[in-house]
Amino acid sequence: MPLVSDPNLLTGFEHAEDAGVYKLSANQALVQTVDFFTPIVDDPFTFGQIAAANALNDVYAMGGKPITAMNIVCFPVKSMDKNILRDVLLGGLDKMREAGVLLVGGHSVEDKELKYGLAVTGLIHPDKVLFNRGARVGDCLILSKPLGTGIVSTAIKAGEASADVIDAAAACMTRLNKKASEIMIAADDVHACTDITGFGFIGHACEMIEGENVGLLINSAAVPVLPGVQELVETGFVPGGLYRNKDFRIKQVVKEKTCPDWLFDLLFDPQTAGGLFFSLPLDKGKALVKKMREAGITDAAIVGEVVAAHSGKIAVA
Repeated sequence: MPLVSDPNLLTGFEHAEDAGVYKLSANQALVQTVDFFTPIVDDPFTFGQIAAANALNDVYAMGGKPITAMNIVCFPVKSMDKNILRDVLLGGLDKMREAGVLLVGGHSVEDKELKYGLAVTGLIHPDKVLFNRGARVGDCLILSKPLGTGIVSTAIKAGEASADVIDAAAACMTRLNKKASEIMIAADDVHACTDITGFGFIGHACEMIEGENVGLLINSAAVPVLPGVQELVETGFVPGGLYRNKDFRIKQVVKEKTCPDWLFDLLFDPQTAGGLFFSLPLDKGKALVKKMREAGITDAAIVGEVVAAHSGKIAVA
């Protein structure tokens, strides 16, 4: 696709950002994103919550505040009960209300498979936009949610996920990054930020250092993981997207012997509505993690650092 040049376009799709940002004035810019997908859990209300949270979180990853949303619906009207669609939409509306977002419309089409998501518009000051690049040597790296939702979703489809594992994954995916974003923004010294979604932890971490003169060092033992995921990985419940992510990024990653094989694979697991991943000075990072945990974001952790060595690559220890 040819890139469009416009002095008011602060970011589009050229750097794989989580959302586009368009400057309206010296003090205000629009943040725009869209995302939708097929069900990853059986309960329609929960699916609606997850899909809405996944879309809304892209605005939080830019440091913005979502204000309006429009539903995107694909529905097999001839083969599926409309009450299922009603529950999906109610789940989405539940998350929009939690986010303080106004539903202003949407569009639906008949399809052979159910799909749902949102187009979201938010606001941000043009000077406060958080990009997925700009991390500095000496920064610590913070992750606000555990990994493993793609693996759990694969186990759910096979009917092999326990109720406890499903509940933990659903709670993770339905949790908005609103509070985490507010705490992060208040730190006022974040150098780079993204959220962990379909490209997996490593994929989005690679975006943070592409074209930059820095590398990342990840402490695998510090990475938060959903309960039961290790057993699922070692049993073989691995989504195809994990292998695609790994094949695409493996040349940029150096694995140390201290990182277990199952955990290394998990770092490529495609996530849905994953956590914020961002860099800031270490002294502020420690205080920020403490604030997040006190606010109920109990999995937030410092998972690594930005280094001058191995520029453009990630070492996983």
